[in-house]
Amino acid sequence: MSAGIKEVNKKLNAKIEEYLEYAEGLNTASDIKVLVQEKKYDVLEKVLMNRLTFGTAGLRGPMGPGYAAMNDLVIIQTSQGLAAYVEEAIHEMEGKKGVVIGYDNRYDSQRFAQLAAVSFLLKGFKEVYIFSSITPTPFVPFAVRTFKCLVGVMITASHNPKDDNGYKVYWSNGAQILPPHDKNIQESILRNLKPWPNALDTSLVFSSPHAYDPLSDIEHRYYHCLTEDCSLNEISGFDSLKITFTAMHGVSHAYMKKAFQKLHFENFVPVKEQMYPDPDFPTVKFPNPEEQNCLDLSIATADSSGSRLILANDPDADRLAVAEKLPNGKWHVYSGNEVGALLGSWLWKTLDPELKKKPNMCFMVSSAVSSKILRSISEVEKFVFYETLTGFKWMANKALDCMSNGKELVFAFEEAIGYMCKSTVLDKDGILAAMHMTQMAAFAYSEGKIIYDLLKETYLKYGYHVSCNSYFICNDPAAIKSMFHRLRNFNGVSNEYPKFLDGQSPFPVVGVRDLTTGFDSLQPNKKAILPCSSSTQMITFYFENGCEATIRTSGTEPKVKYYTEIVAKVPEEEWENVKNVLHKMVDLMITHWMQPEKNGFLPRPT
Repeated sequence: MSAGIKEVNKKLNAKIEEYLEYAEGLNTASDIKVLVQEKKYDVLEKVLMNRLTFGTAGLRGPMGPGYAAMNDLVIIQTSQGLAAYVEEAIHEMEGKKGVVIGYDNRYDSQRFAQLAAVSFLLKGFKEVYIFSSITPTPFVPFAVRTFKCLVGVMITASHNPKDDNGYKVYWSNGAQILPPHDKNIQESILRNLKPWPNALDTSLVFSSPHAYDPLSDIEHRYYHCLTEDCSLNEISGFDSLKITFTAMHGVSHAYMKKAFQKLHFENFVPVKEQMYPDPDFPTVKFPNPEEQNCLDLSIATADSSGSRLILANDPDADRLAVAEKLPNGKWHVYSGNEVGALLGSWLWKTLDPELKKKPNMCFMVSSAVSSKILRSISEVEKFVFYETLTGFKWMANKALDCMSNGKELVFAFEEAIGYMCKSTVLDKDGILAAMHMTQMAAFAYSEGKIIYDLLKETYLKYGYHVSCNSYFICNDPAAIKSMFHRLRNFNGVSNEYPKFLDGQSPFPVVGVRDLTTGFDSLQPNKKAILPCSSSTQMITFYFENGCEATIRTSGTEPKVKYYTEIVAKVPEEEWENVKNVLHKMVDLMITHWMQPEKNGFLPRPT
């Protein structure tokens, strides 16, 4: 046996002993012991020699034993590190106090939430708000601001597969954390790995005088804000509207039902097979309403009940999918960009007239990979538009900066069916977005139209925006790195990006923005304006015909994603031609730039 192998075994043995000490009394300790007995050292090395790293999205990964998965010990270590870090930062957040902790209906979510609460109680926090039942993710950031808390934690893996779970963190401003908090929290976790005395005593959640259940209070306040946000007395089209909605086996059914009732709308039909929380998500391959076939049961329910509109939440209710039956009898599943266009134009149309008189004091936000429709609307309506990096953490924090200067947030969205309607919740909120869609549909139907007509009217007024977005799956980081290296050194030329998208009639590239390296050819100093990160791959290409195409890696899943859009101010009869050009460009981009077969990328599941 070589010295190198001996050294690896020595380090692994040390990790095994450490884990068994820290995880004493936990089921995962038994799992590790079984792996040792079965001499599965390759598995042990995988789960113990690496650990889930805390990022701006918190933690997200499969549940299982070791440091590289979601389990009781990892939750305890993470919560201890977070509690210690927040305590250190308290002097910077004068007037703030306490922590809010929520959870979804996944396996172990409630237990993880209780273990997190114990860490904060042991650290001496005097106000630990832990929800007594499953709640939508938006309730946590809403509660952070309502109770003026230091931090919020939501235990959820959102729309990930059933074996995953996650740990999402909100800062005292009610928005997801930004750098350098993620790095600082990770360092604090590593300083607090050994469980504190009584770290497993979840009875403290029920016996401590400093633990509170905020559910009733937050529900009351949230729905009060919802009714104020959606107070449009002139809409009278509810009688002609019937909505099918689904919770996708997640948390939202009871909360959506109450939201409909607050709007005095009763003509809704739930998808019964997906109505109740079920951590196995038995009727879908992936509990993500973006994925193909996830709306099959919703469409069947709508057809049988005579409903023409479908609203679907993801399992933690922070996102919203929309589908509508067209006059030709076919169902149109709206893309996130199309819903963003609809909500953006609707929220501007229904905005307080006094606010609209000062458009320079109103603003909308979207991410760099989303449709540019809000930018187009702003050019006509004269409000302020901002573009941010991908993720609501960036959009929410940008919104906060603007609000601190007296500006009014109207709307923010991301193409991955996430929508922030006004400033009630500074994160995506699938329930509030659903209520605005309900009112929009009522208005359209009362006028003898459908939502699709409103979308066409939006495009006719502000320009036709057509997108084509998808992804490939890749579990080989080296293959992903190789693809992006080739794009930055095209045809073997160092620091040379593609100048054309090849084809019989090549499409010229007129600009490149690389948010991994910080390069932007369209800026005078060649430096990108948006923040850059060497840990995330993201390149945007700007074409002569107005197309924008971004290729990037996912921050939470093993995916390589692409986002493309063409904006064209042309008559409706030319829209199909514009769409065909975009699809041709996407095919060429996949063939010549992404090269999925060569790189071992797997197609999006169907």
